[in-house]
Amino acid sequence: MKTNAARLLDAAGIRYSLVPYEVDEEHLDAGHVAAQLGEDIDRVFKTLVLRGDRTGLFVCVIPGSLEVDLKIAAHISGNKSCEMIHVKELLPSTGYIRGGCSPIGMKKPLQTFVHESALLYDSIYISAGVRGLQICIAPGDLIDFIGAGIYPL
Repeated sequence: MKTNAARLLDAAGIRYSLVPYEVDEEHLDAGHVAAQLGEDIDRVFKTLVLRGDRTGLFVCVIPGSLEVDLKIAAHISGNKSCEMIHVKELLPSTGYIRGGCSPIGMKKPLQTFVHESALLYDSIYISAGVRGLQICIAPGDLIDFIGAGIYPL
């Protein structure tokens, strides 16, 4: 199944692969995805949407084993403070649902930061935009394609 994120990558000529996994509605976290894929959780990145006090919505793409550091996120995004958006705001703001939010193909482009550790790997996993499907992509290709900044270690 091709998702909007996959179609956008196809149109840009970017290499990737789609990797399905079994969804468990009770466990939508990156740990479950990593276990289903048989991959290190630090290669499975989650897409988090935050709201800054100055810039509004922005995105952090971080390893599944980490929690977003709100102080760092605020600083790199040009905000004094920030917070995670409520899950009910996710679909209207991005076009995606919890457990299926991709940094590619949101309703409107949002300032995005990819955790620097992504560059340690030849490829990482991100959501393909639906639950049950991941995109395996070179981190540099992802960063270049979405125009992301770096979230420091």
